[in-house]
Amino acid sequence: MWYVMQVRTGTEERIRLQCERVIEKAVLERCFIPHYQQKKRFQGKWHIQEKILFPGYVFLIARNVELVREKLQKVIGLTKLIGTGDEIIPLTDQETALLLRMGGEEQVVEMSVGVIEKDKVKIQEGPLVGMEGLIKKIDRHKRQAVLETEMFGRKVEMKVGVEIVEKISCEG
Repeated sequence: MWYVMQVRTGTEERIRLQCERVIEKAVLERCFIPHYQQKKRFQGKWHIQEKILFPGYVFLIARNVELVREKLQKVIGLTKLIGTGDEIIPLTDQETALLLRMGGEEQVVEMSVGVIEKDKVKIQEGPLVGMEGLIKKIDRHKRQAVLETEMFGRKVEMKVGVEIVEKISCEG
């Protein structure tokens, strides 16, 4: 099952490394931070950078959540595992499927490419193909799409990289 822990924004990588150090592989299958790619222009060239998809969260894949909870006592800086009250709730199958569909095994959401046609976004390639309905906003200047989706039991905004290569206005 996939679980999510909340950490202080900016400490994600440190917490991930700590988890890998203090929790043996038999208990913790994987600990990761999903990223997305974004194009940034500096020194006159376009560069692809990776940014954290959900700042303040670290993801865990484990079978026995109680063992994980016990081992996490040793992790310094962990805020909490996401759940209700004392119960730790794994991500739903839909949430896990969405993350796998967008980020693959590596959990890096690559740049998508699309066009804007009559104020409608059409994604031509990349992880956002067929997911136009989730796009709430496109920032062409930052080359970002803001998606709204259910995650961690609430609505969250997710920023991902998108390159709009053409804007087609149909004027008759």
